Amino acid sequence: MTDETKRPQETEAEVPPAEAVATDNDPLAAASAEKAALVAAVDELRDKYLRAVAEAENVRKRAEREIAESRAYGIAYFARDVLGIADNLTRALEAIDPQARATAEGALKALFDGIDLTQRELQKALEKHGIRRLDPTGEKFDPNYHQAMYEVPDPNVAAGTVVQVMQTGYAIGDRVLRPALVAVAKGEAKPSVAQDETSNSA
Repeated sequence: MTDETKRPQETEAEVPPAEAVATDNDPLAAASAEKAALVAAVDELRDKYLRAVAEAENVRKRAEREIAESRAYGIAYFARDVLGIADNLTRALEAIDPQARATAEGALKALFDGIDLTQRELQKALEKHGIRRLDPTGEKFDPNYHQAMYEVPDPNVAAGTVVQVMQTGYAIGDRVLRPALVAVAKGEAKPSVAQDETSNSA
């Protein structure tokens, strides 16, 4: 290839694109391109700003929720340990013969009254901190709050009704500290075949 054939190709390569020439020569086109770039940059910054605001709001809400839960349920571990004391006080009061308590005098009466007062004060303290007793006698069995120990055939109440509480439960807010141990009424027993035949023959 000669130098003469190379020169026209090099000359063509050095010619700037028509758009670049138009932009350099036309201030309006240059301003329009600059405006488009600025608008794109503003849109990008706005999107980043909105994302940052949304993230900050989520963090704030999460922190508020954690603080509220900490206030409501922070005492839960301590309360579980105290429940045994409440149970023992209740058992002590239930073990006292009503006749003996009615006729008690002096130091013995003071002991009975002291146990009763301690038990009531403990219950008040628990309730003050949002801890409530679960004594569901006569209520419908709820597996979220009750633990069925056995079933009792009782035709006088609807099936699934709590008929006896062996141990009261406790809850704090919507959380169960300890489920109530209960006996539940089961459906009325179906009559046997022999009973059916007897009734039909009659």
